Amino acid sequence: MTVSVSKKAHAPRRRHGLRAMLAATLVCAALAGCSGEQFQKGYILPPGALEQIQIGASQDQVLIVMGTPSTVATLNGEVFYYISQRAHRPVAFMNQSVTDQRVIAIYFDKNRQVTRLANYGLKDGKIFDFISRTTPTSGQEISYLQPLFKLLSPN
Repeated sequence: MTVSVSKKAHAPRRRHGLRAMLAATLVCAALAGCSGEQFQKGYILPPGALEQIQIGASQDQVLIVMGTPSTVATLNGEVFYYISQRAHRPVAFMNQSVTDQRVIAIYFDKNRQVTRLANYGLKDGKIFDFISRTTPTSGQEISYLQPLFKLLSPN
């Protein structure tokens, strides 16, 4: 015995299956589009810029290469600070999480010549200079850097 089913009987099932497949595709596409956003706040370091700054360079040379600093301080001479932060947000409605915080410091003597460069970031929860591979310990320097990193933190 052969049962014959008309094509009209399968049409609603096909449309429902097509709609379900289309809805699943749209959900997947939306989630893929929300795979995360990257944010850069503050100073963006030009590639190779720090390598162009030599000890003994003038303050004017630094301004030409690096641009205007985020802030300036006086610590036994002048210091230019370039402050930046990178953050990631996995999904559009979620909070951002900080992935990297940096403070590039360029120290000048009384004659406005570069005496030292530092690229400060956080390593194991402590401020760390990624150029000299040391943790700053001098009172005046660390007391100025700590608030800069607190400004960058999301809380």
